[in-house]
Amino acid sequence: MKILIVAPTPFFSDRGTHIRILEEALALEKRGHEIKIATYHIGSDLPEHLQTKIDVRRIRRLLFWYKKLEAGADWQKILLDLLLIKKTFFLARTWKPDIIHGHLHEGALFGWLVQKLLFWRRMKLVADFHGSLVKEMVSHSYLRASVLQWVFGLAERFIDTLGDAAVASSWDNAQEISQIRTTDPARVLLDGTRLSMFQGLPEALEIRRSYGVPEDKVLITYTGALIANKGITLLLDAMPIVCARYPEAHFIIAGFPVDQIASYTKQEVFQTRATIISPLPYFDLPKILKMSDIGVDPKEATTRQASGKALQYMGAGLPVVCFDTENNREYLADGGTYAREATPEALADAIGELVSSAELRRTRGTICRERATLFSWEKSAAELERIYRGILQEKTL
Repeated sequence: MKILIVAPTPFFSDRGTHIRILEEALALEKRGHEIKIATYHIGSDLPEHLQTKIDVRRIRRLLFWYKKLEAGADWQKILLDLLLIKKTFFLARTWKPDIIHGHLHEGALFGWLVQKLLFWRRMKLVADFHGSLVKEMVSHSYLRASVLQWVFGLAERFIDTLGDAAVASSWDNAQEISQIRTTDPARVLLDGTRLSMFQGLPEALEIRRSYGVPEDKVLITYTGALIANKGITLLLDAMPIVCARYPEAHFIIAGFPVDQIASYTKQEVFQTRATIISPLPYFDLPKILKMSDIGVDPKEATTRQASGKALQYMGAGLPVVCFDTENNREYLADGGTYAREATPEALADAIGELVSSAELRRTRGTICRERATLFSWEKSAAELERIYRGILQEKTL
């Protein structure tokens, strides 16, 4: 099949949304499909070692000053999105894809507009939802006015109905969307992990030396965006508590943008008991996790997002500290170490449980590595292929 992916984001950037877009596309390509990705004018090109023929098509650089790579709303994106609709329309008209696959609420809306404008082509649309549009914008401190929340809430409910099929990255989000799509419920399409990424790596001690990390400490690692809706402030507030109790604890904070946590990094405990790695290229992630002892995912359930980082921790065989949400339970089962509530104190207690017991780290890390085999991008791609074929079959009836 010819699949046109709409990615309303600066693809590729080293964060979860982009990892889902990339890994789905790579897995679909391995199954024999032809992929084009329509995206913004900024973002990294795909590295040569992936050996992919995925065609990334970018909008024109009219907003040459716009260079924001991190997640979050920006009113300038309205202009970028108008250009992306134009690019999507052009590719759909000239390339004639079988499927338009729209990521995020914006991508689903743009795909729907192009599908309707080129209705005689009878292209099919799959909407790929990564979370709640309104809840994510609120978590980024946008939409504080209740009127705006109501307007965007109406827009989100409308977009949730679009597509010949809809998939969601978490059980929570799929359930919420399915209450709106009563006759055609959203299907859960989980994030995955590529286990081959963790093979053939240097020894952990060698990697620690290369990053200047203490060789004899228990490394507690967070990877990902350093923004509030990922729960990073809960972890940063928990760090002094853990460090006061456990002299063997050392934290790795890997991601961007560092300026979002500047008030924390100036504190002594962060200068002596933590290592900041920024930026964190996605393709360096396996090395960071190989040298680590514990992975932490402090994201709460409010944005309805899945947790790709937990799956990466699992793939690396790390025990995972997180909050007790439905999604985390489904991923981790007995491999998770769950904080009793979403507070820094509870998170510190859960981290301390693992810091104080090497045996517990080994046991739960082994469980996580075994469960990682249940969540692969290959399985997600196979499910997407079934969805594509199902809706294309309806086209011929």
